Amino acid sequence: MTATTTHTSSRFGFATHLSCRECGATSDLGGSHACAECFGPLEVSYDLPRLTRAQIEDGPRTIWRYAPLLPVPPDVADSANTEPGCTRLTRADGLAKALGMAALWVKDERGNPTHSFKDRVVAVALTAARQLGYRVLACPSTGNLANAVAAAAAKAGIRSVVLVPADLEPQKIAATAVYGGTLVPVLGSYDDVNRLATELAEEREDWAFVNVNVRPYYAEGSKTIGYEIAEHLGWRLPAQIVVPVASGAQLVKIDKAFRELIALGLVPDTPFRVFGAQASGCAPVSAAFKAGHDVVRPVRPATLAKSLAIGNPADGPYVLDVVRRTGGAVADVGDEAVVEAMRLLAATEGIFGETAAGVTLGVLRRLLAEGLLDPAAETVIINSGDGLKTLDAVAAPGTLPEAIAPTLAAFGAFEASLP
Repeated sequence: MTATTTHTSSRFGFATHLSCRECGATSDLGGSHACAECFGPLEVSYDLPRLTRAQIEDGPRTIWRYAPLLPVPPDVADSANTEPGCTRLTRADGLAKALGMAALWVKDERGNPTHSFKDRVVAVALTAARQLGYRVLACPSTGNLANAVAAAAAKAGIRSVVLVPADLEPQKIAATAVYGGTLVPVLGSYDDVNRLATELAEEREDWAFVNVNVRPYYAEGSKTIGYEIAEHLGWRLPAQIVVPVASGAQLVKIDKAFRELIALGLVPDTPFRVFGAQASGCAPVSAAFKAGHDVVRPVRPATLAKSLAIGNPADGPYVLDVVRRTGGAVADVGDEAVVEAMRLLAATEGIFGETAAGVTLGVLRRLLAEGLLDPAAETVIINSGDGLKTLDAVAAPGTLPEAIAPTLAAFGAFEASLP
């Protein structure tokens, strides 16, 4: 059940209805996430307006510069929100040289209010929740989403309730609790937490679980990553992009953003290939891709990349559709390669990305080694969050040198011992 089931489309800008991604059935815009005909997932459909590049560029330096392409009202920029977006697209020449690549960029999501891309999706979900009459903002989360929901609710002056696996990184738990909402650690994996949230969403009629009952709107926020990449590249698309895969929604929506920009004539219609990155300890989509399957078989996560530890990814089948249609691939790497890649990104570009960035860069290296990704083609990788949230991954015992006495002799001895 939902707080409101129908409303006029103007409250959601140029969004017109919800469409089932499986059977194509349509329904009114409202607080639904599953098709009434086949129980398939719903997504937002639009009658997109004709926009010019100048109109977008004149907009606010937030995701709301793309408001006409999102399911939000025209005055959304005036609402109380955390104003995410317009993060850096950094040209990674040092990293490219180390990898033997011609042109490499890092879309660095650390610049968002709670230092991950989740602020984008939550901002759109919060807007939808308000339009639908919900009074509590909630979510199941692997960490970054919990931070974003708690912060956005605090800014909006409403209650937040977030459910997280009890073994989540301490930094992410602390960074959620500080906003003063309700934090619920749950014994089990993220998939266990998600099942509980789904049951609560049916019971609590005035609670908007951003990635459950308002998921169609929430997921649209990831399109803004794709829009920004194209705008920052001078209104063109990269030839290749590597995206971390948890639920898979980010990858699917970046592809949707690229296709929308082409359809609107905002970028040239050039081919692009999309690649997905998973950790080997939680790689159901990668396994399905390698086996040539269309169905993603759930797994039990066992990886230090907890932000990607979703064993039953909702958008897994659609990730497979995207990478196969664009000529990409999905691959995975183990925890050791993840940590090594985190260190490489930091050492070459001064970017301390979280474990998901290590997965993405680690997979990029694997794709290059296996000849699946073209080193001569312009490539973008996503750093979805801040490494300060996953310090334990790189803070192994013995990684810091022993302290020295405050003397020149001691410093000389230390310097002589360096490799």
